[in-house]
Amino acid sequence: MQNDAATLKPIRSFDDALERCQILGMRLSRQRRFILELLWQAQEHLSAREIYDRLNRQGKDIGHTSVYQNLEALSSQGIIECIERSDGRLYGNISDSHSHVNCLDTQQILDVHIELPATIIQQIEAQTGVKITDYHINFYGYRHADIAATGANE
Repeated sequence: MQNDAATLKPIRSFDDALERCQILGMRLSRQRRFILELLWQAQEHLSAREIYDRLNRQGKDIGHTSVYQNLEALSSQGIIECIERSDGRLYGNISDSHSHVNCLDTQQILDVHIELPATIIQQIEAQTGVKITDYHINFYGYRHADIAATGANE
């Protein structure tokens, strides 16, 4: 089934996410809709706890277990992104191939679509003997240059 999902068009909107759920035969429960709406509105990577807290602050009735179960179901089907971090999992709305800019001072993860030049891909393939079919790049840096300069001098 994962191979079938890979041939589908990328999910670029909340409506695309709902459509993908329907194509995959997933039930579109009220709680599942709440989570998808929040991720598409927030446009950032959130922990399950942050998702639970935000939904409850918005007056959406949803339990901890329901949040975790729905996040697992949505991420396992490739509808949302799940990033494994040392301090836990983060979830985001973009599920197709993309890279991340990790901001070291704000702890934000920003999504970016980067396409490497074919010559670089060919060079990697030649060095490794592996046919590259996909890639994700993690960039690290500081949003505020003055913090980076201060940290570098210590």
